[in-house]
Amino acid sequence: MSQETSRPAIEGWFATEPEPHLIGGRCTTCGTVVFPDNRLACPNPACAGHEFEPTPLGRRGRVWSFATNHYPPPEPYITPDPFVPYTVVAAELLAEKLVVLGQLADGSDPSELAVGGEVELTVGALYQQEDGTVRTVWKWAPVGRGASGEADAAEVGA
Repeated sequence: MSQETSRPAIEGWFATEPEPHLIGGRCTTCGTVVFPDNRLACPNPACAGHEFEPTPLGRRGRVWSFATNHYPPPEPYITPDPFVPYTVVAAELLAEKLVVLGQLADGSDPSELAVGGEVELTVGALYQQEDGTVRTVWKWAPVGRGASGEADAAEVGA
């Protein structure tokens, strides 16, 4: 019998403690923040830096764009069988002004999204391995909605 565990699909790109957050890199020369962490060179054309220190990124962003994919992406992406359409959200982080792609959180309805709407980072399952290990990834949930898609009590005035 397999024992289910949870592990990031990509090690080092996000953390779950104390709250889910992305881990970017901050250029030690000019302070430019990148995601994912960059080990090659600073993207700032006015900077020759190439050393970065890990930095936690903000958890909230504004929807920059979104689209629902109705076709399975090619490998190495692992698709559920049968394939289920999924929504990808491009969110601009409020603090860092970086646009980060991520799937819409499990249980969220794409019709709740609007360009400019606020989203919050959550962590959810990407796929499950044969040994039961659940590989996780960051996802975007409309603010006021938890990862389950249920409205927060404050959102509905409870």
